[in-house]
Amino acid sequence: MSTTNGQWYPPEWPERIRLLAAGELTPVTPRRAATVLLLRDGPDGTDTPQGPQDAQGGDGEHAPEELDAPERLDTVPEPAEAPEGSERPPEGLRNAAGGADGLAVYMLRRRASMAFAGGAYAYPGGSVDPRDERMVTWAGPSRAQWARRLGLDPSEATQAQAIVCAAVRETFEEAGVLLAGPTPHTVVADTTGDDWEADRAALVARDLSFAEFLDRRGLVLRSDLLGCWARWITPEFEPRRYDTWFFVAALPRGQRTRNASTEADRTVWIRPRDAADGYDRGELLMMPPTIATLRQLVAHGSVADVLAAATDRDLTPVLAQARVENGELVLSWPGHDEFTKHIPGATGGPSA
Repeated sequence: MSTTNGQWYPPEWPERIRLLAAGELTPVTPRRAATVLLLRDGPDGTDTPQGPQDAQGGDGEHAPEELDAPERLDTVPEPAEAPEGSERPPEGLRNAAGGADGLAVYMLRRRASMAFAGGAYAYPGGSVDPRDERMVTWAGPSRAQWARRLGLDPSEATQAQAIVCAAVRETFEEAGVLLAGPTPHTVVADTTGDDWEADRAALVARDLSFAEFLDRRGLVLRSDLLGCWARWITPEFEPRRYDTWFFVAALPRGQRTRNASTEADRTVWIRPRDAADGYDRGELLMMPPTIATLRQLVAHGSVADVLAAATDRDLTPVLAQARVENGELVLSWPGHDEFTKHIPGATGGPSA
């Protein structure tokens, strides 16, 4: 279904909404999931804060190497093709903001062949693995504190850990970035090399649990490097549903992102405003949660500002609603009027 912007809107949605409104479709239970907005300051990420202390590698006595100069941060138009795994925008694109510094967010484009949101730009993330509940060495707020922050019952501390673990695990699986270190105040400086890749592949294949991975390497999960930003639940008429927590985190000094996901055909570091502008022009396809979080980031000038703001973010779940109004089906996301859709020719009764 065509739109004037880049909002992802599958052509089968109107019929599914009508079935839901008529009481002929039973919503599936959403799976819990986590996604991470990786952030960095400046063109090379060297000004990015690391949490309580600067990241260190190995035994914590040596500072990590500085990052190489990266590619420019440009808006990536949807129609252009780029080599798989590339973090570079297509040739010839001008820098829309006139400079390469400022807050940047890491995004990937889902392959067009994906059953869910194919072709849409998103962040690294995925479903909670039941094994994410296994005990890990932990730094930062307690599991009970995380349960309260995530809006869970205090008795769900183990489930809260699983959500946080999923956020860290999926970021490593899809971007090669690991929010863990040898001590509670350090972060690994480098996750490249054949041994790291073998472990990452084993995690993706589910041959290795995240707890086993951390234990094998003697690593501490740094939950204090994450802030929770938002929570969105896939609409009830979707056959694939997720209850997803959106986290924010700084790119650890010394680490580099790479397209490690088989689900993505392009990745890019981009300023939130440039990404939002690309969406508004219809060049970048995105789901409502993605563009909503990007617009929220625009108001913040640095990673530190975003991490500070995450402390007080409202995590009330955003769930789409469908109702019949004046012969039309109206699809809306509470608190996000820009995504409202009016679908003519509605039949059946209203649905909450």
